[in-house]
Amino acid sequence: MEKTVALTSLGCDKNRVDSEVMLGLLAKDGFRLVAEEAEADIIIVNTCCFIKDALEESIETILEMAEYKETGRCKGLIVAGCLGQRYEKEFFEELPEVDAVVGTAAYESIAEVVDEVLQGARQMKRLEDIDHPMDGANGCLRLRSTAPYFAYLKISEGCDNHCTYCVIPKLRGRHRSRTLESLVAEAEMLAAEGVKELVLVAQDTSIYGRDIYGGPKLHTLLEKLNDIEGLAWIRLLYCYPETLTDETIAAMAQCEKVCHYIDMPIQHASDTVLKRMGRRSSQALIREKIAKLRAAMPDIALRTTLIVGFPGETEEEFQDLKDFIAEIKFDRLGVFSYSQEDGTPAARMENQIDEGLKEERREELMDMQKSISAALCEQEAGTVKEVLIEGRLPEEEIYCGRTRRDAPEIDGLVFVSSEEELYSGDFVQVHIREAGDYDLIGDVMYGDESAE
Repeated sequence: MEKTVALTSLGCDKNRVDSEVMLGLLAKDGFRLVAEEAEADIIIVNTCCFIKDALEESIETILEMAEYKETGRCKGLIVAGCLGQRYEKEFFEELPEVDAVVGTAAYESIAEVVDEVLQGARQMKRLEDIDHPMDGANGCLRLRSTAPYFAYLKISEGCDNHCTYCVIPKLRGRHRSRTLESLVAEAEMLAAEGVKELVLVAQDTSIYGRDIYGGPKLHTLLEKLNDIEGLAWIRLLYCYPETLTDETIAAMAQCEKVCHYIDMPIQHASDTVLKRMGRRSSQALIREKIAKLRAAMPDIALRTTLIVGFPGETEEEFQDLKDFIAEIKFDRLGVFSYSQEDGTPAARMENQIDEGLKEERREELMDMQKSISAALCEQEAGTVKEVLIEGRLPEEEIYCGRTRRDAPEIDGLVFVSSEEELYSGDFVQVHIREAGDYDLIGDVMYGDESAE
């Protein structure tokens, strides 16, 4: 009898890649994958618990999925990812609805776990050593859940940074890179399937290769990916200033397919806060890396993320951060309120900040960024951009897409008018005629007019 499986993926894009690999492994072993949980014999939830909001979402989703044991055909509920890894000891006591837990380094055994649950196994744990090496070959089995024209490429697992606020090293282990050969093979497969934009992700992409090649090799990977026929855009997320090399900056500038875009989480700009965070950067180092990036690529889009309300953050330290943001003018910026996570050094620090003050500071920075973004967008009016079309607004003749300066799912959009029908995955030249706070509005150009 055919066995059906449904999978819900929560959290970040790195988690999504794990989910896609699990789907591929399940399909390889003969399971039929279904979108409707009510039709599934087994339901899998790939969880995230990086911060409290993610933890709450994971628990709520698990309880929601458990209801299908009564209302659907579900015979087993499996929780994968960070939640079971983090709360291994008390997991089944707190969530007896769950039949099996699969850890962050054990997801490649998902088909075997599903079989055992279907055969009656209960309160089963599959938690491999979190430093377990990645099996690069499994990437080529992925069943992608993104739009056909773009894909994430997970180049490494784990993290060696041990920031005082972060649980990731305890959940994901030390940094382990995949081989250049396995990544190129997967990228070639993705390009052959029609992927035009490749988004490189990891906990820290800038140290890629350090563990297996004796030094960072992100620049080498970019050069090899740049040679793959069919790819048009290659994008970098999660490069840290303290580990971003001059070689990577040079490769970004020289490889024509690499977008002049970088996500570089700095978290703060006050040296004293950075020190308490356990970051190995400083404001001077951050300034140095930004200057190098802008010198090599004057048109680069810089994205960063910040944490406000870190324990002990004074008004002076917060003002230092505001002054820095006002001066640097990041093109894209996200702000998180500090989340006090059990088991981290920061959770035990004195002078924890009131939740209300955290939110005030977060809103103040986002208001600042809204003004900065609006001014930067206004400068784009009158320019011509290459735009990757992602879809059309329902019941309107307006399309939406992204430029090289916008990452999928997190950045702004370009709203496009066109005399001809467009399709998702098309590249078009767009004359920008209007700007919003975060988005642009323009018209498709025809004829011989060239892009920027």
